Amino acid sequence: MADEAVGDPLLSEAARRLRAYFSGTDSRFDLPLELSCAGFSERVLRACAAIPWGETRSYGQLAAEAGSPGGARAAGQALGRNPLPVLIPCHRVISADGTVGGFSSGLTLKRRLLQHEGIYLR
Repeated sequence: MADEAVGDPLLSEAARRLRAYFSGTDSRFDLPLELSCAGFSERVLRACAAIPWGETRSYGQLAAEAGSPGGARAAGQALGRNPLPVLIPCHRVISADGTVGGFSSGLTLKRRLLQHEGIYLR
């Protein structure tokens, strides 16, 4: 990862924060990311990026934070197109009933990422 980041300050910083994250450090990913989406999808991804380490939100909560109460399903669809999992921590978004919900990279990985942050779900 470090070799790929040489010469690009943003990639270098992203690599540093990813190493910190996987070392077990509460790492914030508040990087100046340019997203290839707009409107509600962009608001969902930015709201998701603000979810702190060790916390979760439901799809409905995230939709409300993005300005669309009742838009849980649309929020899930936007997260399914997340181009930067972990940097935009969509694994922290769960079902309203407290279960794991979906994840474009698979539920096993989602559970592992949540457990890495001390979150254990049914």
